[in-house]
Formats: sequence, C-alpha cells, structure tokens
Amino acid sequence: QRHVLFTGKRIMVRLWLGAVFGMLGAVMYASKVIMEVMPNVHLIGIFVVAMTVVYRKKALYPLYIFVVLTGLLNGFGIWWIPYLYIWTILWAVTMLLPKNMSSKKAVIVYMVVCSAHGFLYGVLYAPFQALAFGLSFKGTIAWITAGLPFDAIHGVSNFFLGTLILPLSKLFRRLSQ
Repeated sequence: QRHVLFTGKRIMVRLWLGAVFGMLGAVMYASKVIMEVMPNVHLIGIFVVAMTVVYRKKALYPLYIFVVLTGLLNGFGIWWIPYLYIWTILWAVTMLLPKNMSSKKAVIVYMVVCSAHGFLYGVLYAPFQALAFGLSFKGTIAWITAGLPFDAIHGVSNFFLGTLILPLSKLFRRLSQ
C-alpha cells in the first residue's frame, strides 16, 4: 500500500531513536539542574558536541527537547529566547568539523570547540540583549564585559569537561545500534 510510510524494522528503529532522543533531552536538563550549584559549570555543551558527532542533523531533536524542557520547567522568560539559537551555534560549528579525525586529535578539537563556546557565551547572547533592552553598542560592550568572569568559568569548565565527549560519543553509538 502506498500510504504506509514505514514497515517493521524501520518503525522500531525510529521509535527507538525517538525514545533515545527524548531521554537525552531530559538527561541534559537534569544534568543542568544538578550542576546549578556550580554557576556556569554544566554538561550541555559536552552533550551537544557528542550528540552532533554521532547523530549529525538529528542531534537537533534532543537539543530542542532540552531547550523546550528548560522553558517549560523554568519559565519561558525573556532569558530563554537566546536558548533558541545559542546551542544551535555550537551544533553548527561541530557539524563543520571533519568527521574522520584521529581520537587524539578529536579530543583536543572537541575540548577547544566546547571551551570557545563557553568563553563566547556572553558575546553570543549579547545581540539578543541589545535588541531586547535597547542597548547601545557601548552598553552591549559593557554588558559583555560585566559577564566576562562568568564566561571565563564557563570556558575553562567546558575545556576540562570536554574530555567526556569521546566516551559519551561511544555510548551514544552503542545506544543507536
């Protein structure tokens, strides 16, 4: 029949991946909540890079499940709007990385990419702040400067937590088989 899109094993694979993506989005949110005792130290960037390495475009599903969960459980405040793009930037940069790097090279590259995203978080967030609150260029620079200590913590912690990306990637590959 022409109206049947999937049959048998394909349906099961899609259902399995849907369940895995839903759980990954929930685990991302839970990890963020658990780690809130340490400001700007979290595993979100690590999850985004590891999921992108394994699932490529499909990594956007758990990423946006995390974003929506964050809004639902923390409130869809004005602070939430940059979440719609800020994690997607990390996803996009990871998509541009070569797929076949050696493990030794990949560890360093992933750590650096995660770290850069952390250091640049305030800069990436700033355009929305400027538009939402009518900040001048000078005001935007002042806002970015005020956040530099937090971005430094974010960048340094992302660098060291980035060592978890390859083990997480291996786990995600096993979950997908």
